[in-house]
Parts: sequence; C-alpha cells; structure tokens
Amino acid sequence: MKAAFVRRLVRLLIVPVAAVLAVLVAGAPGAYAATDLSKVAEALRESPVYVDPAASDVLSESDAEALADKIRDADKPVFVAVLPSDYPQANLFQNLRTETGVTGLYGIRLGDEFDARADSAVLSRSAVSNLVTSVQSAGDAKAQLNDFVDSALRNVGGTAPSSWSEGTGDGVSATGLITLGAVLAAGGAGAYAIARRNRRRHEEEQRAALEKLRVVVDEDITAFGEELDRLDFHPAEPGADDTMRADYEHALDAYEKAKSHMAAAQKPEDVRAVTQCLDDGRFALATLAARREGHPLPDRRPPCFFDPRHGPSVADVTWTPTGGATREVPVCAADQARLSDGRDPMIREVDTASGRRPYWDAGPAYGPWAGGYFGGGILPGLLVGTLLGSAMATPSYAADYGSGYGDFGAGYEGGDVSGADFNTDDFSGGWGGFGGGDFGGGGDFGGGF
Repeated sequence: MKAAFVRRLVRLLIVPVAAVLAVLVAGAPGAYAATDLSKVAEALRESPVYVDPAASDVLSESDAEALADKIRDADKPVFVAVLPSDYPQANLFQNLRTETGVTGLYGIRLGDEFDARADSAVLSRSAVSNLVTSVQSAGDAKAQLNDFVDSALRNVGGTAPSSWSEGTGDGVSATGLITLGAVLAAGGAGAYAIARRNRRRHEEEQRAALEKLRVVVDEDITAFGEELDRLDFHPAEPGADDTMRADYEHALDAYEKAKSHMAAAQKPEDVRAVTQCLDDGRFALATLAARREGHPLPDRRPPCFFDPRHGPSVADVTWTPTGGATREVPVCAADQARLSDGRDPMIREVDTASGRRPYWDAGPAYGPWAGGYFGGGILPGLLVGTLLGSAMATPSYAADYGSGYGDFGAGYEGGDVSGADFNTDDFSGGWGGFGGGDFGGGGDFGGGF
C-alpha cells in the first residue's frame, strides 16, 4: 500500500500520545535546550523533515508532516531541519552532514533565516545558491520551506535514502503498531487493491512515455552515427595527432554509450544519460573538426535549442515563439543565419496526438530528453511559457520523469550512505557564508524576513 497512506494512519493513532508527551516535556526543566546535532541527524535518517521542539512555533506538526510526505513521495534526498535561532551555527552544515552520513540536499531554517548546502553529486553549488536566493523573500516558514522543497524536487538528483521507507519513520511505539495492524486488517485489503491499481497505471504510463521517447532518441542516435560515418577521419591519416585521435575515440565512445544506455532504459528519466552522451560526442566532433582545419578550439556550449542534432551552438540569440515570451536561446550557425534573414529556424518536431509539434509542446516525457542536452540553470529559461516548461514546474514532475533540470554531465547518485566520507568543500563555510563564495554568491543571512 502507499507509504503516505500508512504514515497518515500511524499519525492518527499516535497523536494523542504525542500530545501527552508534549505536555510532560514542556514542564520539564531545560525542555527547550538546543537538541544535540546527533539527535537531529538521527531524526533526519528516519524522516526528511525535523522540527526542533524549541522551534515548534515556526512550523506546525501538520505542516511538517505534509512537507515530509511531499519529499518522500518524490523519492528525492532532500532534508529539512527547523531549528531555534540560538542554535549553534559553527560548521552547522558540515557537522550535520557528517552526523547524518547520507548524500543529499540539506536546507536549514534557523529562526527567521534560511540556508542550504548539498553534495555536488546531487546538486551543483550554483544551483543551491539559486534555490536559496529564490526563497529568501517567500514569507513565513511554511511558504518558504514549501517553495524550497518544490524547487529542490525539480532539480535535485538521486533518490531518497532507504531508511525513510523502512518501518514508519515516525518513531511509532509497539502499541501504536499493534493498533495500526488492527486498523489495516479491517480496511487494508481495499487500500492495497487501490494502491496496486494506481501503481500499475503509473507503470503503464511510464512505459508509454518511454516508448514515445525511444522513437526520438533512436533518431538522435542514428543521426550521430551518420555524422561519424561522414567524418571520414582515419587515425593514421597524414597530419593526425594524438589529440585528434583522442577526440575521435571520445566521440566513438559516446556513440556506444548512448546506444547502451538506451538499450538499458527502464523509465523516461533514464533517457537523460543517453542525450548527455550524444551531446558530449558532438562536442568531441566539433573539437576534432577545429583541430583538423586549424581553427581555434570551440568553447563548450549547449546544443542548438531548436534541434540538438544540429550540434553545439555558436551564439545566443533573442527569439520569440508564436504567442510566447521572448527569451534567449543557444543556436547553431545555420539557425542563426535563418533568424538573421527573418526566416523561421529548423525546429525539431515530434509526433503527438494532435499531429507534429515542437518538442517543447509535446508533453512532459520530453523533460529528461531535454535535460540531458541542456542541463542545469539554462533549461528553465529556455522552456518558460511552454507546455514542457509548465509541466516541469509542478512538484509531481520529479516523481514521474526525474529532475530534468540537473547539471551538465552530472552522474547523479543521492540518498546513499557515505558516512563521514564526503567532500567537505560542499558543506564548508560558516552559517550563511556559502563556503567563502563557493556557492556563487548565495549571500549571507543578513536581514532575515
């Protein structure tokens, strides 16, 4: 049965007990002393949201539960802690990450202030900085943390730690579990049948989305293979050197990896790795061409927005789609010339129920495909006002199609238990300092809300 359904039933059973305990604790000496960080970490290993007793007026229990359910349902390694304003700040993020021992994105509300850090394996430093900046004016804690989590779930890579799904994750007593068993025995069969039916429907939707993508990705792989055939490069040809041979080998490897990833794909988000490989391979070919012709080596740029098969872009141009908002998009030389002449670019269209449409108006399944090509911060701006961009902006998108927005070339692994073995640079710096600027000017915490 659905984990969220079980968790909510458990909470209904244990709320009276929790209320009594809260009264008892409130009357105890030193009840609101700062919670030891190891206890905070222990709680986060069991549930994605922790609210310190001394900060219970900042975020209510029901709001914290709703936030935790949202994170669990998306299956992403996002951790949120709400702590009192006088909580010790020294090396807070680094120490919490060490104590928790789980790869992920960590957001902390400290009194009226908010900051975040993440393992670079799941989210880049600049992306964390952008997330924090975007929620600084969100208002109260509930609005701010929900905004943060919604954005995080669209961007962060990896999966939730398995400890969140082991047991209830809510510190339920044996009595509560026995009572829960009795409740589930009475109504569990119906709930299980509903959950099973929903799961089957979701799996069918995922398979259908993957088959849609398979047609488009196979076209991309074929097009890249044809580019390799037309290249007419021979490693032993006159003038070829080791750098050219390395570029050629890189392109060949990318082609083989793309085919391998596509053959192994089980869900839409797996397609992201395929298009990342194709983009990497096309850049290797562009570099090889520059070496052979004696031209300056190209800068690493995203592919042409209108059709990634056109290869790496050469410039950013202002473009306004019919009925849409103006935005800057990366374009290849051919499309740049067409736009300069007042003509329409050569847009990649795909089959939809209503006929051929640009890929950005063809549905949410194309998010992982586009995410592999365009990666992190550029993608939301490119897709603003489109059907695909609107779909990717919903909190439920990550659970169905993966994050889509992640960083260029990132090999995402999140939720794994690494203990204290992690890159401390990702979590370094004092409270609000973003590691001495490592997070792209995320700013300090001056001013609060």
